[in-house]
Parts: sequence; C-alpha cells; structure tokens
Amino acid sequence: MVVDSFDYIARYKGLHPNLDTAIDWLNSHTLDALENGRIIIDGDKVFVNVMDADLRNAEGAAFEYHRRYADLQIDLCGSEHWGWASDGKDEGAFNAESDVGFKSGAEHAGGELGHGRFAIFFPGELHKPSCKTPGCDHLRKAVVKILMR
Repeated sequence: MVVDSFDYIARYKGLHPNLDTAIDWLNSHTLDALENGRIIIDGDKVFVNVMDADLRNAEGAAFEYHRRYADLQIDLCGSEHWGWASDGKDEGAFNAESDVGFKSGAEHAGGELGHGRFAIFFPGELHKPSCKTPGCDHLRKAVVKILMR
C-alpha cells in the first residue's frame, strides 16, 4: 500500500512497467476534466474507471481485495475514508472474472483521501475505500486498474 500526495506520484515509477504507464498517463491528462466511465489506457493492462460515488459507513463494511490488479485511487472532488487490514474472514467466494473478493475483520490502519492525494492498493491487500468522512457522503473519483501479473 502506498498513500502520498499526487505531487510525488512520479517517485513510484520503476516499481512495475504497468504502474509506469499509469503514472505517465495521469501526469499527461487533466483529471478533473475526465468524463465518467471506463477509459482504456493500455488494453486490459491499464485502464481507469471514473465515477461519482455515494459513500458508505466504514463500520461493518467489508474489505475488498484483488489478485491480478492494483487499485490506484484518486479523489477528484470530495474526500473518503479508506481502511486497510492485514487479515480477515472470507465473505463469499472470490470472483475471478471481476478480480474481486471480500473479507470482514478489524481495520488495522486507515486514512482520508481528498483532492491532491492518492492511494495504491496492491494485489492481496485488503482495503476498504469509499467510506464517509465528516461532512462528505458523496465524491467523484478515479480508480486506475493496473495489471500486476
């Protein structure tokens, strides 16, 4: 997991070629001008989903995880709480087609994203995005999906 200011995203180049592609693309586009929907950057290797999202309560919300993709999450307008856990109890079967599974458990770390910050959750990391922050129950965000295998 990486959480940082978007001003420093280039520091993470060199970790994986697909992450490099995502960073180069993000740095060459005006993110606030992106329209909602899926934008293909490099086929199924790197793409971004831009959305407006209603936020949920963090308490009792399940953590998600992926096996093939990292999530690079950027809040475009508004803010969200994110949670992280080192382990959890399976909540149903992993969906290989959509590369998502869910687990329940205690949050071991968390923080708040907002304009100018990003988080990267790597495959296998339990993360709980899209949770309410004080005064914010809706946001606009971009989630870059980065194939790591």
